[in-house]
Amino acid sequence: MSLQGGSGIPVPDDLVLVAHVSGPFGIGGWIRLRTYSSEASALLSAKSWWLDKPEMHDVEVLQVRAQGEDLVAHLMGIEGREAAENLQGATVHVRRAHFPALETNEFYWVDLIGHQVENLSGEPLGEVVGLMDNGAHPILRVASTAGIEPRTPELLIPFVDQFVASVDQAGKKITVDWERDY
Repeated sequence: MSLQGGSGIPVPDDLVLVAHVSGPFGIGGWIRLRTYSSEASALLSAKSWWLDKPEMHDVEVLQVRAQGEDLVAHLMGIEGREAAENLQGATVHVRRAHFPALETNEFYWVDLIGHQVENLSGEPLGEVVGLMDNGAHPILRVASTAGIEPRTPELLIPFVDQFVASVDQAGKKITVDWERDY
């Protein structure tokens, strides 16, 4: 646990930013969520979320479901459209411990951030600073290693079997079939 939340409640160290409240949904206090991943399993399975508005605090999830490309949710203590409107812009965090278990060779994006990336020749390419989804597949955002003159300060490497040879979670290393000058 780290910082204190709005009511003096300790804020967990393993919070992961997963969405933001894009606005109210209907008149009954439901909120509309814009998720930061195409896979929303953590939001759908967690029984409590942490919101940063007005201050970081936890809230019990009463109901959550898919609604078009977004999710909609009803949270404990949020009754009526005005209460839902007050949450617009709030970020939504879920404890990493509440994420569903993964199958072998599956990864949550957040777990890959900070991994060192090297190519098949053992040359360091940089560090994973994020991932993005281009619709077809995820893409690793790799900040170039200091002291290396890359063509660009950031490499974008498709996170697909064709280019990713291995992921060593324990060693925080990803080996790719990629060169610095691609």
